[in-house]
Amino acid sequence: MTFDLDDTLYDNWPYIVEAEKGLLNFIAKEYPDSSHLSRDDWQQYKHQALRDDPELFSDMGDLRRIILTKGLQESGYRGSVLSTAVQTCFDWFYFERSNFQVGEAQCQLLSKLAERIPLIAITNGNVNTQQIGIHRYFQQILKASRQSPMKPHPHMFDEAANYLKIPRGSILHVGDNLEKDVWAATNAGFSAAWHACDRPMEIENEPVQVLPNVEIHQLEELLAFI
Repeated sequence: MTFDLDDTLYDNWPYIVEAEKGLLNFIAKEYPDSSHLSRDDWQQYKHQALRDDPELFSDMGDLRRIILTKGLQESGYRGSVLSTAVQTCFDWFYFERSNFQVGEAQCQLLSKLAERIPLIAITNGNVNTQQIGIHRYFQQILKASRQSPMKPHPHMFDEAANYLKIPRGSILHVGDNLEKDVWAATNAGFSAAWHACDRPMEIENEPVQVLPNVEIHQLEELLAFI
């Protein structure tokens, strides 16, 4: 079984919003020459970076480092001071972005599943799975990068299938996004279960390209498949 992480096992958006907000305050305090930069300024750096290098859509870490470098550089930071500032800000954000624990019910479910079948995480994000308490349940953690293009590209699904060495139709992928999870898994030859924890599961309001094999309203329903 393969799992998406963000918005499947936990509602990711509130943590990202708080981390983004906190990062601006952190930069203003620690690197005051950049305190004049607004949220819109940082968004402009992001849009420009993605226009210049679309591969960054698949690598949130590289993208953030480039954004930080651009903003701090234009604020006058240079050389080793700049590189240290970029890493410090990146580390601060990465910690805060992952500064939560996945719920006990979800962890218990993953534990029960992992006792019976191999689990692999397939995520476009870069959450620290050790920090949020779920790393031990997965035999592999596949994260999008320049070398592993983000879903719906089949690359990470192919990696998972090569690792599991079972027929692709016997692999169930669980995810919240109808394109990046359900369609992508189906396109890769997997079965697909749709589960979203960040919004009402009303498929008529979703951008559907292909219907899931199964719709899961409670993750515990997955135990019926093992």
